[in-house]
Amino acid sequence: MHVYLPIAGLSVNMLVIVLLGGGVGLLSGMFGVGGGFLTTPLLIFYGIPPTVAVASSATQITGASVSGVLAQMRRNGVDFQMGCVMVAGGIVGSGLGAMLFRILERLGQIDTVISLTYIVMLGSIGGMMARESIQTILAHRRGETPRHRQRRHNPLIAILPMRWRFYRSGLYISPLAPFLLGTLTGVLTVVLGVGGGFIMVPAMIYLLGMAAQVVVGTSLFQILFVTAATTMIHATTTKAVDIVLALLLLVGSAIGAQIGSRFAMKLKPEYLRLLLALLVLVVAVRMAVGLTWRPGEIYSVTLG
Repeated sequence: MHVYLPIAGLSVNMLVIVLLGGGVGLLSGMFGVGGGFLTTPLLIFYGIPPTVAVASSATQITGASVSGVLAQMRRNGVDFQMGCVMVAGGIVGSGLGAMLFRILERLGQIDTVISLTYIVMLGSIGGMMARESIQTILAHRRGETPRHRQRRHNPLIAILPMRWRFYRSGLYISPLAPFLLGTLTGVLTVVLGVGGGFIMVPAMIYLLGMAAQVVVGTSLFQILFVTAATTMIHATTTKAVDIVLALLLLVGSAIGAQIGSRFAMKLKPEYLRLLLALLVLVVAVRMAVGLTWRPGEIYSVTLG
């Protein structure tokens, strides 16, 4: 069954879009990532204009995050104090990202910048995740106990002033650290249509040194508010939010996030990370091919 997308200006298979949203919601519930780093490229592959894909995927991430946060709250897995600091930074970053987005649009380079940035980010993050997951799996098969990094914040974080105590995360650090991390996420959310969780989750663990049991829920809490602000920014500035596309994605993602939360409690984390890493690398390679491959015929006209 096909449905017409008024802003994108094309017809799409409704079931395909709902399933796409469901898959992204599944990732959101399992890993604490908004899923936009896959939603936007997959929508572009499907033929959605990059600007519309970025703006509409932010709306979808909001819905997936609501479902994921509710599931994590039931497990007491959200540090609301840390999350509020990150939200404040994310809102500032959203404003900065909106200015950058408009500048790139005026220069006519927004589509190229989106594609190139995705290739670099997905390739590097997917490679690091795959290496760590394979090392852990091989260690288990050899009967070795993999070394776990001691939970400690980065030395650069320790020199920042004005320390606060974040009881739920077990930290005593400057709020400037999570604020700046939230700001970076806000910029990425507006420019790339990502929730930023695929950067935020590793940063919360390896830079801030947060307790693992609250990382996923706190990440989703921040993503929820920042993507909501991003949706409003795109709706009022770029006018690129396709509400029909967003609603179809939301239907799938809300269901997928609940299923993903259950899977996360049952499956081995190293296999989940490896699967996600391979998926990320496949998307990065596909985007690189699409950006560099020159078709036999640049222009084609279809009469019908």
